[in-house]
Amino acid sequence: MITTFHGKKISGVLGILPETEYIFDEETKPFTTPQTRRLKKIMGFNKRRAAKSNTTTADFCEYGLQYLIDNKKIDVSEIGAIVVVSVTPDYFIPHMSNIIHGNFNFANDVICMDIAQGCAAHVLGIIQACMLLEHMGNRKVLLFTGDVLCRKEPKAPMSRPSFGGDAASITVLENAPDSEKIYTSIYSDGKGRDALIMHAGGYRMPRTPETAVLQDIGDGTMAPLNEIWMHGSKVFNFVQKEVPPMIEELLEYSGYSKEQMDWYLFHQPNRFMVQKLAERLKIPQTKMPCNIVENFGNSSGSCIPINIAYNLGETLLEKSYDCCLSGFGSGLTWAAAIMKLGYLNFCEYIVSDL
Repeated sequence: MITTFHGKKISGVLGILPETEYIFDEETKPFTTPQTRRLKKIMGFNKRRAAKSNTTTADFCEYGLQYLIDNKKIDVSEIGAIVVVSVTPDYFIPHMSNIIHGNFNFANDVICMDIAQGCAAHVLGIIQACMLLEHMGNRKVLLFTGDVLCRKEPKAPMSRPSFGGDAASITVLENAPDSEKIYTSIYSDGKGRDALIMHAGGYRMPRTPETAVLQDIGDGTMAPLNEIWMHGSKVFNFVQKEVPPMIEELLEYSGYSKEQMDWYLFHQPNRFMVQKLAERLKIPQTKMPCNIVENFGNSSGSCIPINIAYNLGETLLEKSYDCCLSGFGSGLTWAAAIMKLGYLNFCEYIVSDL
C-alpha cells in the first residue's frame, strides 16, 4: 500500500531507555572467538541496554507518559487515541493500551488499540495514527512503541552474542491543516515469516522447561525456542532486495529526489546492513545514521524514534528537515514514510530506572 496523508504532523518524540548498560566485550568474554570479535567490528556491536527481568513494555510506556505529563509536554485531555505497537505485551488480555488508559484516567471515548509488529512498528504506527486522525478533530494520538525482548539480570550468563536492546518510545501526532503531506508505503511477505520467529510463548507452542533448552537453529548457532530465531542471511537478502525499491518508489510518488532528503532515519539491526542499504540506494552515509545499534542495541520497533531523538534531538525544536523513515523485519514487513519533520514540542530520550 502506498498513500498520502494530508494535514497531519508529528509534534513530539520521546525515547525511553533502561538504565542498565551491557558491554559486548564483557558479555562475550566467557565464549570469545574470532567470530565474536568479527561481529563486533562488522556489525557495530558495542553497548546495549536491557530492562530488568521484571520490567514490562507497559512499564516503559507509563514511565515516559508520566515524564511528559510532569513536564507539561502533553495534556491528557487533548488525547483522542492510544496506539501501542509491540511484540512483547504485558498480557494477552488486557491490552497495553487499556492498561495505560486506566492508569492515567483517560476519558472513556479515547480509542485504545494494540498492534503486534516488530521492526516496522513505528512506521506502521504512524500510518494507523494518521488514519485515526481523520476522525479526531483537534484531539491527538499517542503512539507508543516498545519491546523487552532482551530483559535480563546483570549477572545472567550468556551463551551467544546478543544483537538486541530494550527501549520504548512515545510519538505524538495531531491534525495540522497547514502542514506538509506525509507519504507512506508498507508491504508484507508472509511466505518469508520464518526468517524471524519466536516459536514458543503463544497458543501453538506454550513455554515449557523443554522450550528453554538450547537447540541448533540450523547454522550451528544454539538458541532456545523461547528466544527469537533469526536466519541472518535470509533477513539480509530480504532487506537488500525489497527496501531500496520501496524507498525509490516512495520518493518518486512523493515528488522528492534522493538529494532533497536531509535524513534517512532507518531501523538499525546492525551497522553492516545499514551501510549496505546506503550503498544500494547511493545515499551518503552521513545522511543515514547508523550509531544506534552500537550505543543501545537493536531496539526493535523503537529504533527509529530513538534514532530521531538521539541524532536530531533539540535541533528539531527549531528546525525542520525532509526525512525518510523506514523499518523492516519481522513478518516479513517493510515500510517507509517521507515527511517534513521539525518544529516539535519536544524531541529527546530519557533513561529510566527500569
